[in-house]
Amino acid sequence: MDCLTTDGRRRLADLVALAIPLCRDAQSKQCVRRGPGRSPEYQEWQIAVLIVIAVAHGRKSKSSQWRFLKEREPELLGALGMERFPCRDTYSRRYRDAHRLLDIAVERQGKLALREHVCDARCAAADKSLVAARGPRPRYRHQMRKGTDPQAAWGYSEHDQYVWGYSYEVVVTAPAPKKGLVFPLLASVDPASKNEHKSFPAKIPRLAKSVRDVLLDGGYDGNEPAEALEYHADGRATGRHYVCPVQARGGKPPVGRCVQRGRRERERLHRQKRAAFLASEKGRRLYRRRRQSVEPFNGHFKKLFELEDRVWHRGIDNNRTMILAAVFDYQLLVRYAFKQGQRNGQIQWILDGL
Repeated sequence: MDCLTTDGRRRLADLVALAIPLCRDAQSKQCVRRGPGRSPEYQEWQIAVLIVIAVAHGRKSKSSQWRFLKEREPELLGALGMERFPCRDTYSRRYRDAHRLLDIAVERQGKLALREHVCDARCAAADKSLVAARGPRPRYRHQMRKGTDPQAAWGYSEHDQYVWGYSYEVVVTAPAPKKGLVFPLLASVDPASKNEHKSFPAKIPRLAKSVRDVLLDGGYDGNEPAEALEYHADGRATGRHYVCPVQARGGKPPVGRCVQRGRRERERLHRQKRAAFLASEKGRRLYRRRRQSVEPFNGHFKKLFELEDRVWHRGIDNNRTMILAAVFDYQLLVRYAFKQGQRNGQIQWILDGL
């Protein structure tokens, strides 16, 4: 893309150069396609880079994305090593499956940012946020209206109340105030009804090795994910802390008072330790970082990619691809700004100049 001369296109060329090795690496981590039939003409990483470019430019529909990319066909063919540009139907069809590669690419870029010292992941925070679906909501629980997205679901949060739509869950760094950048490390997208106890455990093995404290709200309180984070399978401690307010459920106290036996007693004592750690001065100081990191990140992220009102597409796979591409873009922009000497995490100026 050497022929791009304006500042905006030069920045775009730099972002593409940063995205290509990450998407290639993510494809190498996927299962190799086997079986009968002709091999795909376009590699997964090539389609993913095209999507990342279009999302960074704010093109919402898949048709507008394809038209935008088609206008830049000569530059993109050279940069991505493609002999010809994919047609509209191929782009739209491959768009639905690109989220699998982008999920891995987000993880790989988070770990790359740690190696580049863009951020520090000793303390991380996780949160789930809701985004309304396109079209009207159902009239009742099972009665769909014309135009309702059937793959969305009902979700509830104290901030958004009841929402018919989708949710994304993100794990970000939670540095001390004014001592680092808030940087996304992992992300996933699901229907709004997805419970935190189902979505978060899969992220625990994927956390960076440097993570020592994970900050979560009361919706994540549970013995199973906490045990997975704080202890190995053989019972040895990992040295990590699951910093989460313990919740009282079913009319029972947050921490059981009756002595149990075996595994139940071990889990009760571990839960007691977690409650004591959060109540300590160090635990309270750490937990305050959650409101200064992941919660502002969600608001800033939705504003940057116009997700405050509703998602861009219909269907879970389309929205998984779009939101994961937006998270990947956010990572790229923060890394690009860091390389340009901007260490404050501000990236709006890059989007405005594209």
